Amino acid sequence: GPSNSEGAGKVSLLKKVPALKDGDFTLAECTAILLYLSRKYNTPDHWYPSDIQKRAQVDEYLSWHHANIRANAPKTMWIKVLIPLFTGQPLPSEKLQEVMEGLSSSLKQFEERFLQDKAFIIGSEISLADLVAIVELMQPVGVGCDIFEDRPRLREWRRRVEDAVGKELFFQAHETILNIKELSNIQIDPQLKEQLAPVLMKMLK
Repeated sequence: GPSNSEGAGKVSLLKKVPALKDGDFTLAECTAILLYLSRKYNTPDHWYPSDIQKRAQVDEYLSWHHANIRANAPKTMWIKVLIPLFTGQPLPSEKLQEVMEGLSSSLKQFEERFLQDKAFIIGSEISLADLVAIVELMQPVGVGCDIFEDRPRLREWRRRVEDAVGKELFFQAHETILNIKELSNIQIDPQLKEQLAPVLMKMLK
């Protein structure tokens, strides 16, 4: 998301996080960062396969993801926690319902088009596509919208991702998201509220 910090502006011309600084090289956008790191550190092949067709499948999912899962899942967190925190006002329940309907449609496509009857998005091994997907889908869970509860195929996929990553590391990586409701109790600097409230509202549109 957007950042008003001076440090973020030095790393990313877009002034957004996440951003990467590797020596004199800087890079923004989470997917680009993931792909860069996987290539630089010669990660195991299953993360971003050398097989041209499997790699294309990862790319296909990542392209679809931004306009679908990512367009809906994080909004649950904005609606239930972040926007009320920065504006001091809860949003109408209809807004959450609207987002959940859009997310439900995306999840249906995710299961039918990408997951199908496979263990992971591109087959029998976990890839960057699964990592990018699970991070977004844990955000509704963190604010009490358990999207896995009534979707056994999706629930089993999540279990396999947890096992592949390692449960301890999985929950460590998602600790902030799963405890996001605790933000409701913190005091926000009034100036920061004034700066970020309109930005968050704009992102929700």
